[in-house]
Amino acid sequence: MFGIFKNMFAPTDNSNLKEAVKNGAFLVDVRTPAKFSAGSVKGAVNIPLDKLPSQLSKFKNKKSIVVFCRSGSRSGQAKSILEQNGFQNVINGGTWQNVNQAANE
Repeated sequence: MFGIFKNMFAPTDNSNLKEAVKNGAFLVDVRTPAKFSAGSVKGAVNIPLDKLPSQLSKFKNKKSIVVFCRSGSRSGQAKSILEQNGFQNVINGGTWQNVNQAANE
């Protein structure tokens, strides 16, 4: 049963994540500003999940987008919202630590 949830929220492919980060993906932390300020990925912007629908213009013309959070749950929701609004180049990076690790490899 947990495998279903893991597949829903986990990053689909870490090699895609590493490649996207290495190639300058738009890194978006969808946690709250307080959580973001406590630590995130260098170069990431903070667009909290609840603000995402009103901030879609910030995603236009981005070659690739990596969304992430604390657990991968909110970033999974963010990926869905972006895809529903026509963005095809979205990767759920999962946790911010996972994305940070990919950025530093």
